[in-house]
Amino acid sequence: MELVNGRPADCAGRLEKEIRCYDLLDSLGIDYRRIDHEAAMTMEACEEIDRVLDAVICKNLLLCNRQCTEFYLLMLPGDKHFKTSVLSKEIGSSRLSFAAPEYMEKFLDITPGSVSVLGLMNDRENEVQLVIDKPVLEDARFGCHPCINSSTLAIATQDLMQKILPAVHHEAILVDLPEEAAEG
Repeated sequence: MELVNGRPADCAGRLEKEIRCYDLLDSLGIDYRRIDHEAAMTMEACEEIDRVLDAVICKNLLLCNRQCTEFYLLMLPGDKHFKTSVLSKEIGSSRLSFAAPEYMEKFLDITPGSVSVLGLMNDRENEVQLVIDKPVLEDARFGCHPCINSSTLAIATQDLMQKILPAVHHEAILVDLPEEAAEG
């Protein structure tokens, strides 16, 4: 795995949704580092990538309410566990669960294993509410996929909050999920 600055010199063979991520970041004047790698389907697979990238890849989860009428993209530290009941109470949405893959595709143009905050650029109707666990904001950089899980980017956290989110017309709800809670 080689750490490089910015977009690939040659985008041949790359998916359009990945190229759109680079176009967005470049249009906003955002510096980022990139690593290309084998598809990373789990947070465990991201551990070596984290070391090379020198940024912790965030866990990004698409959640929905029971009726599948409210959708939330949750960003939290990759090693953190949480209870959906605690998050439900914090954001005032009952019965949260993981959204089905078809909603990932429909709203974010992303498939399972590739969920990323950069997918919000594809949510032009603002169907998905971003929720960020506050510890994510404590690091200078965060790692995320460019809508495909065979590359990972390190982006300045302040660029996410000050440039990317305004550009894609989304705001974040900040939560403080307890560290000791287990998934459930």
